[in-house]
Amino acid sequence: MAKHRPSRQMHLNVFLRNIGQHEAAWRLPEARTEDVVNIVHYRHLAREAERGKLDAIFLADHPVLNARSQDRPWDLLDPLILVAALSGVTDHIGLVATGSTTYNDPYSLARRYASLDHVSRGRAAWNVVTTVNREAAGNFGLPAHPDPDSRYARAEEFLEVVLGLWDSWDDDAIRADKSAGVFLDRSKVHRIDHAGDYFQVAGPLEVPRSPQGRPVLFQAGSSGAGQRLAARYADAIFTAQTRLEDAQHFYKGSKAQVAQAGRDPAQVLVLPGISFFLGGTEAQARALQSSYENLILPSYGIAELLRITGEDFSGHDLDATVRIPPRRSGQEHLHSRRELVQDLTDRETLTLRQLLRRLSAGRGHYPIVGTPEQVASELIRWYESGAADGFNLIPPSLPASLTDFVDQVIPILQSRGIFRSDYGGATLRDHLGIDRPATRRQAVPSNDATTV
Repeated sequence: MAKHRPSRQMHLNVFLRNIGQHEAAWRLPEARTEDVVNIVHYRHLAREAERGKLDAIFLADHPVLNARSQDRPWDLLDPLILVAALSGVTDHIGLVATGSTTYNDPYSLARRYASLDHVSRGRAAWNVVTTVNREAAGNFGLPAHPDPDSRYARAEEFLEVVLGLWDSWDDDAIRADKSAGVFLDRSKVHRIDHAGDYFQVAGPLEVPRSPQGRPVLFQAGSSGAGQRLAARYADAIFTAQTRLEDAQHFYKGSKAQVAQAGRDPAQVLVLPGISFFLGGTEAQARALQSSYENLILPSYGIAELLRITGEDFSGHDLDATVRIPPRRSGQEHLHSRRELVQDLTDRETLTLRQLLRRLSAGRGHYPIVGTPEQVASELIRWYESGAADGFNLIPPSLPASLTDFVDQVIPILQSRGIFRSDYGGATLRDHLGIDRPATRRQAVPSNDATTV
């Protein structure tokens, strides 16, 4: 039976990017660069997040070495293997691993995430992405990176196959009747016989239905195509806005699209990303922020600006005003993130140097700078104003920023009655307050053609 929260409460996940999301975090004197691939480091982060009673940890993935890897550490470890390892040293925290629908096959991915849900006792989630890294094509034998329309068409069919595989076992398929010598009721395990434009998959999956019914589906992307995909399939949506009114607009629009897709909007969470700098006073928090920004490499920021917007500012004076022009026909890039940066330069007069500093912590996510009370109050303001069901925390450095948030901000949210004081259930679906789904098919007689 589905478990429901006694009252609506804020949800908090944390993005664990090696030793910090801020592009200059690795240059801080206290940063331990060896921790980028150190499992002891990641175990500590997972335990800190669980100590704070967060819903989940989230790990990104890019199946290609970043073109600017000389400038900073990136996501070097396979996130699915990493969260599987972390499942053994945690008991409650959800485990969100990113997986590409462009550079995977649905059967293998369905098997891995279903296995993770079993291994973690119901804490697995798949962050569905189509991959924006054009260079990845060469790692998978493709002559070119597919265009956005093709990537999203493939993603939709990919999801249909994965959901079919996850539902190919009925909940009671394992009979385990020792006296009769019957372990599995084969009438309750079904082929899917999918034949589509991109995939032909017979099924069934060899993994029984998992503790959550299916792993939780996250979808990261605020573009039109991303929103449409999320409305049909996602349990939670990662997004990026920097202004309350924009977040409210996105939230309302996303919930409306979910309803139009025939789903319950209350069962789909909207979670903007936020970066944060904490200090005993606001001045101290801003000084901390500046200590990071003083270490940025302008060449890296300019390369990232090109990746996001398609605009090359390599010859631009760092101290001259900069503006992102409207998107031109044929430009792909990161549509929603480009709009955020364009809006920022439309609203404010910024030099290129100032723009690079502004983007260095969250690459377009909302940075909150202040005392723990100020940060908590801003999160509550967004949450109570219909802008978010919760947030994806993006710590500038790890583990320090996460520990500070757990020690200083979480107690304030708990004292306001807006965030849990302890976990109320065993699975990630319990934490998120979303139902365990029924299978998309009923058991059929053993002589049915789809029964194996």
